[in-house]
Amino acid sequence: MLTGALLILAPLFLGFALSLENRRAMTMIHYLVESLVYFILALLGLGLGQMEGLANQLGDMAVQVVALVSVLFVANMAGLWLLHRCLPMATEQGEVNERPGYRRLFMAGLKPLLAVLVGLLAGYFLLPPLPLVEDVATWSLMLLLFLIGLQLRNAGLSLRKLLMNRQGLGIALALTVSSLVAGAALIPVLALPWHDVLALASGFGWYSLSGIVVGEALGPAWGGVAFLNDVLREIIALAIIPVLIASRPAMAIGYGGATAMDFTLPVIRSSGGLACVPVAIASGFLLSFLSPILMGIFLSLG
Repeated sequence: MLTGALLILAPLFLGFALSLENRRAMTMIHYLVESLVYFILALLGLGLGQMEGLANQLGDMAVQVVALVSVLFVANMAGLWLLHRCLPMATEQGEVNERPGYRRLFMAGLKPLLAVLVGLLAGYFLLPPLPLVEDVATWSLMLLLFLIGLQLRNAGLSLRKLLMNRQGLGIALALTVSSLVAGAALIPVLALPWHDVLALASGFGWYSLSGIVVGEALGPAWGGVAFLNDVLREIIALAIIPVLIASRPAMAIGYGGATAMDFTLPVIRSSGGLACVPVAIASGFLLSFLSPILMGIFLSLG
């Protein structure tokens, strides 16, 4: 079990407490964060590749991923649809020449899968068992959370302004509640303790966090399931945002979860207009804080 699961929250809040105005330093932090994400994902793949009986567990993992993605999708879309009915929001259609290259964005969404695959193949075919992999992954994750806390603090945002954004707050709450309801429905399907299933449902698209945290707590197989569940959320969001954002913006923005403030934001901006940007940033920001808190709390109950 993950020792001191709540300890992972300390670097995030420490980073958020520090003010850093040096633009060059922030640029370096941006590239370091990106590098750390892929390094952590490669370590996740390495752990999977060196797991005993991997081939025999792949079928079960596929079923678990399909169950998680499907039930979460239905529950999230239902919760966000209810929010759309109760708190409708207007959008502006972006100009055609401003639309990003969706093929490029989709390919970028596959990069995390490639990082895990490289680690998996290296662990399965090339490398001997490495006893320090889990420790390296834990410390790398804590450094990543610290740097992300710095980025959030120095992005010109404040919790007060974000909490005052009714649409963003509503989306974050709707996605959180519907995800936990989906997690409760999945307890008999996944055959795990209730708190572990709720932890799996609390990734909100933050795959580099959920894969490592869940993997350390429940084993590399469940870490792989958590990772695939959250990376598929990001990829599905890229597909549904342009389709839904004009008529149901809360559903389009909300399903991407924590990615609404970074990876899926360009698609939200180009498809829905400037009015959607502060909503997306607010909801993504709040979910980025809620995800490690909820996962830490639920996993600490084991």
